[in-house]
Amino acid sequence: MTSYRQVLAVPGMAPLLGVSLLARTAITADVMALTLFVVLGLELSYAAAGGVAAALTAGVALGGPLLGRMIDSRGLRLVLLVTVTAQVVFWLGVPVLPYGLLLVASFVAGLLMVPAQAVSRQAIAAMTTAQQRRAAFALESVQGELSYIVGPAVVILGASTVSPDVVAWGVGAAILAGGVGIALLNPPMHAQDETDAVAAERPPRRQWLDARMIAALTMAFGTTTLLSGVDLAIVATLREAGQVSWAAVVVVVFGVSSVIGGLVYGALTRPLPTWLLLALLGLVTIPAGLAHDWRWLCVAIVGSGLLTAPTLGTVADAVSRLAPPGVRGEVTGLQSSAQSAGFALGSPLVGVAIDLSVPAGGFVAAGLAGLTAAGTGYLLSRRSPARQRRRTMPEPGAGRPTLSKRP
Repeated sequence: MTSYRQVLAVPGMAPLLGVSLLARTAITADVMALTLFVVLGLELSYAAAGGVAAALTAGVALGGPLLGRMIDSRGLRLVLLVTVTAQVVFWLGVPVLPYGLLLVASFVAGLLMVPAQAVSRQAIAAMTTAQQRRAAFALESVQGELSYIVGPAVVILGASTVSPDVVAWGVGAAILAGGVGIALLNPPMHAQDETDAVAAERPPRRQWLDARMIAALTMAFGTTTLLSGVDLAIVATLREAGQVSWAAVVVVVFGVSSVIGGLVYGALTRPLPTWLLLALLGLVTIPAGLAHDWRWLCVAIVGSGLLTAPTLGTVADAVSRLAPPGVRGEVTGLQSSAQSAGFALGSPLVGVAIDLSVPAGGFVAAGLAGLTAAGTGYLLSRRSPARQRRRTMPEPGAGRPTLSKRP
């Protein structure tokens, strides 16, 4: 635990993690809040609710890199001012918007979502040393797991005991508080020794979006595809067993296991490669389909849980190490977009597998998605950095560097 004490002793780190946890918990709950509002408040179908959720998710995926680039060029506080204002307007308006306008507004709100996760990752990279970074990103991934455990549960409880309108306002208020808190802390986005690199001309995208970066983003996408699929497979398995009411217990066990796994992994002295962690996560997910009772499913899902936070934390660490300081905001935004796309794809992918086979097929599909992403990441990351550099060097007689076409 010495490594965690060192990370939390970094000036500003503990307040940043606390405030960003509040914002991320609210942001994690936003899809559930909108779903319950459409179903309970507007009394429309779950398909209609899914449309609103998809619009919000698509906006988040597209907006991540754009907001990250704005942070790189305009600074953190301006981006927070714009996004916090947009969220306040959206969540105040949710209870009075008709469905058509809510659909459009959800997409815009996703585009201008407060980038709490991306900001915390970028700040961690700026505030910690290379030796501290793995433990710091482990804490960040644990923070994410806690937000997934708490956020949707609080929204469901509020919607069932108060009203979906009040819940929508509550989510907006929490996002406001988190965004304002981050703005007041104003964490550094770059380390002190990176000043010259940030002030220099922005490196072209072809220079940093190389095979290794694509590998890291692919594994970020594959990890969340797997996790989104596992959530659906849990519900499908318990529904077939007539025990769907126990799904929340299984999800909590999964989340707690992830928290434990993240804390243990972050304290280790020797890290594992990202592709290996993701491959192990995929392998241990597949056998969970053998469980047909909520008790056995709780046991079967522990292996996946223990590897979830370590995999997410290692992906974030890899991206931060590969990102040049001048474009770190954009790169971190790309990572958030890749993960959002994975969450969006995982459920329909696994849903098709379940429809074509049995609920256990959902765990198989999710595990295979993780294994595929791990294999792709391994092959891409094995490409020689020296070869990559040679490909950016000018040909004899050329006036400027050129890149060969990638296969």
